[in-house]
Order: sequence, then C-alpha cells, then structure tokens
Amino acid sequence: MQNNNSNTVTKILLLGFQNLQSFKIPFFLLLLLIFCVTICGNLLIIMVVSYSRSLHSPMYFFLTQLSFSDILLSTTIVPNMLHVVLYEGRSLPFIDCLIQFYFFTASEALESLLLTVMSYDRYQAICNPLHYSSVMDFTFCLKAVLLCWVMTFAVTLTFIATMSQLQFCGLNIIDHFFCDFDPILELSCSDTFYMKLEDMILTAPFVICPFMVIMVSYIYIIVTILKIPSTTGRQKTFSTCSSHLAVVSLYYGSLMCIYLFLKKGNVKKILSMFYTVVTPLLNPMIYSLSNREMKQAFKKFKSKIPSVCQIS
Repeated sequence: MQNNNSNTVTKILLLGFQNLQSFKIPFFLLLLLIFCVTICGNLLIIMVVSYSRSLHSPMYFFLTQLSFSDILLSTTIVPNMLHVVLYEGRSLPFIDCLIQFYFFTASEALESLLLTVMSYDRYQAICNPLHYSSVMDFTFCLKAVLLCWVMTFAVTLTFIATMSQLQFCGLNIIDHFFCDFDPILELSCSDTFYMKLEDMILTAPFVICPFMVIMVSYIYIIVTILKIPSTTGRQKTFSTCSSHLAVVSLYYGSLMCIYLFLKKGNVKKILSMFYTVVTPLLNPMIYSLSNREMKQAFKKFKSKIPSVCQIS
C-alpha cells in the first residue's frame, strides 16, 4: 500500500461503513436508487426549465445551475461510495483521493455561492420589484453564474495544489467513505498549521460571507412581507422564496452540525451522507413539489413528450 523506499503514501484505503453484514446489499441498493433518482430529478429540473418559457426567469436559471452542482456532487461521491459499501472498503491512488476532494469541495463551495445569488434574486424580487427586471437582467445573471463557477474551481484548485505539496507518510487508512479534509490531513507527516489556516481563511468567502448575505437578505424580505396588509398577499409573497429558504436551511444546517460539533465517528459519517447524498436528492423535490409554477411546467412538459418522440 506504500512505497517502502520513501515511506510515502501512494494509495489510500477508504474503510467506509464497517460491519454492515446482512445490511450491505439493502444499503447498496438504497444508495443506488437514491443516486439514480438524484441524477434523473436534477436533469428533469434542467430540462423542464429549459423547455418552459414561463420559467425563463433569473430564479429558475439559478435553479438549473444548482441542479448541475448537485449532479456534480452526487457523481463525485456516490459511485465511489457504492464500491466502498459493496466491497467493505476501497483502495484508490492518492491522486484520485485528491481529485475526489477537489470536486467535492468545489461543488460544495459552488452551491454556497449559488444559494447566495438566489437569495439576492429573491431580495430584489420582493423588496425592489419595480427595478427587478433592470437589475436582474440576463447579462447580470450570466456574469454572476460564471463568476461562481470560475471562482470556486480556480480557488479550490489552488487549495488542492497547496495540499499536494505536503508529505504524506505512515498509515494510509481513512475511516470515511470519501476523501474529506480532516481525514486527508491526518495522513500527513508535515506541519499542517498553514494548511488549516488557509482552510479557515477560505471559509470566510465561501461559507461565512455567503451565509451572512443570505441572512441579511431574508431579514429584509421578512420585514417587507410583514408590511403587506393582507394575509393572502403575505402568504403568496412568502411562497416565492419558501423553497429557497428550505434548501438553505438544509444545506447550512447539515454543514454546521458536522463541522462545528462532530469531528469523528460513525455519527459524522451518517450526517456526511445527509449533505453529500440526501441533499442533492431533496433539492429538486423541494423545488418541484412546493412550487406551483414548476408543477404546471412539469405537466406541460410531460404532455409534450409523446409528440416530441413522434417527431424524432
């Protein structure tokens, strides 16, 4: 598993979930089902929004980007996890471990930024409706999305390049089902102080600042909604941002539970599954089931599928 000459870790052993025994096959099938539904659900969101002209608005444009991010996260984590569960562990080259961590980190950071842009969109729509179309035009939306994608992948690449300069030796076992930050650093025999410091610094622009922007946006949104005189008007206005608020709560709630309160153990593995496996599954469900416009667009899209197939 290691290079004996330099004692450098060249392969990683992911332990995953040990002692599954009789639950291994049912757990594998459940994960496979979740993966298939996640990919299909997010692809369906992308296709419905692209097809329906009524959904050609900034909010749904950002939603398609969120679906791309969820697909990226799911394909980064779940296929490898299926192998880990089925064979009760997996050995993979160390470079593959870094690549998985790269795409995992990039997709998580991207989701954080996209949720922030979506909260700004809801703020403009509710608090500044008269200037909404001029502020949230196509050019602004396109630039915002491109900035999110480029910034996350460029900064994450720099972070991974710094990590790759560390020396990794000794044990090559990671007691997790994917390559996360803390488990990788535990394999290093170098001084990881500056690596941890860089991680803390990058937390500000990709986690803390986006979270603060979202909170401030929703404070203004709630204040504006409370000023609406009719109960029906307040409910109708709030319904336009309820899906986004649910996704934000799901995303940041799980991250806080894991990285602030839980560091190791099986409980962290289970909660890690929540934001790497379950959240990409729930996001399209939240937006499709609780959004009247999405449900209407889906019905129209569904009714047009036979005619499209006949033409093709």
